[in-house]
Amino acid sequence: MLKQIDFRGKGSEWKDFMPASTEIDELPIEAVREIISEVRNLGDTALRNLTQKFDGIVLDDLVVNQKEVEKAYHSISKEFRDALNASAEAIVTYQETQLTEHTILDDNGLSIETFQKPVASAGCYVPGGLASYPSTVLMTALIAKVAGVERVVVTVPPAGGQGISIDTLAAAFVAKVDVIHPIGGAQAIAALAYGTESVQPVDVIVGPGNIYVSLAKQEVVGRVGVPASFAGPSEIMVIADSTAPAKFVAVDLAVQAEHGPGGKSWLVTTDENFAAEVADELENLVRNSSRGENIKSTFETGGYCALVDDLDSAVAIVDEVAPEHLQIMTTNAAEVAKKVSNAGAIFCGNWSPASLGDYLAGPSHVLPTAGTARFAGALTVRDFMRDIHVVTSSEKALNRLGPHIFNFAVTEGLESHADSIRLRGVRIE
Repeated sequence: MLKQIDFRGKGSEWKDFMPASTEIDELPIEAVREIISEVRNLGDTALRNLTQKFDGIVLDDLVVNQKEVEKAYHSISKEFRDALNASAEAIVTYQETQLTEHTILDDNGLSIETFQKPVASAGCYVPGGLASYPSTVLMTALIAKVAGVERVVVTVPPAGGQGISIDTLAAAFVAKVDVIHPIGGAQAIAALAYGTESVQPVDVIVGPGNIYVSLAKQEVVGRVGVPASFAGPSEIMVIADSTAPAKFVAVDLAVQAEHGPGGKSWLVTTDENFAAEVADELENLVRNSSRGENIKSTFETGGYCALVDDLDSAVAIVDEVAPEHLQIMTTNAAEVAKKVSNAGAIFCGNWSPASLGDYLAGPSHVLPTAGTARFAGALTVRDFMRDIHVVTSSEKALNRLGPHIFNFAVTEGLESHADSIRLRGVRIE
């Protein structure tokens, strides 16, 4: 089920055996651009037409009534309410540690004060389709609220009838979401970026989605803020040795695969016999899972088993792929983790499945995919904030630094820059 790639003994040529990545010209960029253009030109009419076209649903209202949101919270089971609140508590606790009070640097008369200011509004895309994802509401909208964003908007593809699942609405109640739109796909991103009669534009757009959603976010960069990461189809890599239960490894590979096609699942191991055990467990799991076809589809297109000489080689492959999730299930997992440079999130040991991070660890489960973990990380409060610095200089400090400023300006041919120093009476030697 997993395509086996034998990297053993390949030395410096191991990269030649890596599977080819998806090329940009294979992606539906033009289709996404057409959707964005339609929304910009036709507004709400486009949203209704596109929702009927792609979701098969005729929308009466493009805004969910807040009374329905509160009703949903009180309609779910006590057990799930407790789960939502436990997740929310963990998220708030962790994200508050990422907030930085304003700082002051005072250097002999030169004061630099830095403030973190939240954006005024944020749009959070929450996927629908194969399943409802109330956890993603918390992992996006609640983080925006912790950051201090005043207006938080959530868009969710409508499911059956007119509806968004009550579980998703209940999560929105917990996260104190201000507005919910039953809209999905690239059209939702376009609406959040440019606005329509019913959708107010926002300053920042976050959240995972399919390839159309991810490409749409890239297309509106500059109009709105979008995190550098590409939050697309789910990915997981598992580095494991024979000390890990094969059944644990198999189910953890399936965890991200069950989200549907387009994702990637890698097993990286030094032990060929162990790899065979995991393969057997995967066959059993797929055969008995209600989402077996989704898992199988992901494995067929993006499932790999990499055989390596040693753990350093395993880390090299991980850094090349830069996966969204990395699980390390070896005897020295913590030491291996320290060697990894490129991964969205790392889960160490047999008792730290990625599902812990998906729901309750505290950091956001919105993580970089498609190799963007090389330069991006998990969604945090900082994605909803900007640093603004306030510079105050005394006359003495400017006299001290002015000659250097003057010489920079002269070198760059910027006369007014130089004059702004000279005309203040700074002595230029």
